[in-house]
Amino acid sequence: MRHFSKRKTAEAAFRLFCTPYIRTRNKNKLHNAEPLSFQFDSGSIRGYRWNHPQAKKALLLHGFNSAAHKFAEYALALSAKGYEVLAFDAPAHGNSGGKMVNALVYSSMIKKVNELYGPVDSYIAHSFGGLAITLALEELPHDAGTRVVLIAPATETTSAIDSAFKLLGLDDQDVRREFEHIIYTRSGRQTEWFSVRRAVRQLRARILWVHDEDDDVTPWEDAERVKNDNHPHIEFVVTKGLGHQKIYRDDTIKSKVTGFL
Repeated sequence: MRHFSKRKTAEAAFRLFCTPYIRTRNKNKLHNAEPLSFQFDSGSIRGYRWNHPQAKKALLLHGFNSAAHKFAEYALALSAKGYEVLAFDAPAHGNSGGKMVNALVYSSMIKKVNELYGPVDSYIAHSFGGLAITLALEELPHDAGTRVVLIAPATETTSAIDSAFKLLGLDDQDVRREFEHIIYTRSGRQTEWFSVRRAVRQLRARILWVHDEDDDVTPWEDAERVKNDNHPHIEFVVTKGLGHQKIYRDDTIKSKVTGFL
């Protein structure tokens, strides 16, 4: 009975971990944006396309509890540089269907976008979107000409779980083991596999990694380990005082990101 109780607690925690607690829906028409939608396992995925058709294509990827329309300024800036730009609400976010999401589901959506609207040459990903794109690119065709911008990526899933357990007031190693067993049984992967640090070692794309030292959502300590790995294909921009949300809205960062692409 005790084991059953621990498992049930872990299952409840996992559902919460995969369920956005904010759903930001955009009800307004975005400037110069063409609405798009396609069917996915979790239901209808909705998004936008700017400046179609163009030879170069960029995909914008938001984070957990966010939505595609929050990156519209990037879309307009890239359109002005001759890009076709795509942005979609992830499953369980914004105007898309579904109630839960995880990194594999999000990365599968990215692969579907490439299949339907690609090939994509460049990616800008914030937070949870950063983990999703690095996992997706391990299976998508890409080369040294591919550009990826990671803005405050969710570098280590183990850190995200640490934060979630702290928030839920769970300090029970048996529940933690059951939680991680759920991840393994559903994905066939240990929790440590869901790591941007691990994934970027497999990628050939050029990467711009932007992170703030005061980020209280995706810890700089995790990102710093990647910086210290000294990958030749990764350029770091480290800020101070912008945190997790202001960093992608900062004009200097916007300029650096669009210039990199």
